Amino acid sequence: MYRSILFNFTVISLLSASYVCAETWVLPPHGVDIFGQIRTTNASREETLLDIARQYDIGQIEILLANPTVDRWLPEDGAKVVLPSRYILPHAERKGLVLNLPEMRIYYFPEPTKGEKPVVITHPVGIGRMDWVTPLGISKIIDKKKDPTWTPPKSLQLDRIANGEQPYPSIVPPGPTNPLGRHAMRLSIGGGSYLIHGTIKPFGVGMRVSAGCVRMYPEDIEALFDKVPLGTQVQVVNQPIKLGWLLDSLFIELHPPLEEDEEKYTNYKQMTINAINDFLTLKSSQKNITEDFEIDQEALRKAIIEKNGIPILISRLRDQT
Repeated sequence: MYRSILFNFTVISLLSASYVCAETWVLPPHGVDIFGQIRTTNASREETLLDIARQYDIGQIEILLANPTVDRWLPEDGAKVVLPSRYILPHAERKGLVLNLPEMRIYYFPEPTKGEKPVVITHPVGIGRMDWVTPLGISKIIDKKKDPTWTPPKSLQLDRIANGEQPYPSIVPPGPTNPLGRHAMRLSIGGGSYLIHGTIKPFGVGMRVSAGCVRMYPEDIEALFDKVPLGTQVQVVNQPIKLGWLLDSLFIELHPPLEEDEEKYTNYKQMTINAINDFLTLKSSQKNITEDFEIDQEALRKAIIEKNGIPILISRLRDQT
């Protein structure tokens, strides 16, 4: 039943090139929180797991969590690789850009034109390291530049010197050595010091690698750049625990918390149970839960242990016999 329903939210278009750089999905109606489809592919001895990740628009941590038994650098020839391209929408307004930090993934909800169905576009991103956290909150796109110059922030220059590295030039012109890549969109937060931009180090996408900015695969930011108008809202959230509803069924998508939040999530199991209880209380008030609904405790236990970022069905109908 669930398989046939999910196929109604199918891919509208895939940009066929060397990389699957954009998947555009019909946005599920309110009350449905899940979209996308889990797929698999087979590795070859000529490619790493990270090559596969980029080919299918998946971040590095994402593909490692989904394939814990596959060697990152030397996958066996023909090894089955899970492509974790099914998602629960973050708990946020379905508007503009929404970035979920623990997931290291951004969602774009373009304004539909008259007569068109609403859609959602999603891409993996790299985010700020623990000492340069990408800030939470709501901001907007205030500037867009193609082939931008880059002025390294003083804090980054001092960090390189402290680590015995050569500081960057005071200004880096456009070109193959510019860390911003070929496209950059400036956020209003932090006095305009944070960007969503491309990169010349694509393997860092899907990791905590930046000084607070949001990095994207070059092909992803290029595809998104012209679509996102100035003034677009950008909401950054921190949701390692995501819950989603599909008809009468509850799904959970769990991610490891950010390093700076590990103390808060010491009892990850209890945090998850609390989130489920809050979610079910809301659904009960909306009369969306049947009397024979119950949590599948074994499925939930497995999801908490793995935290693999894949939506897992954790409900079932109580046996009436």
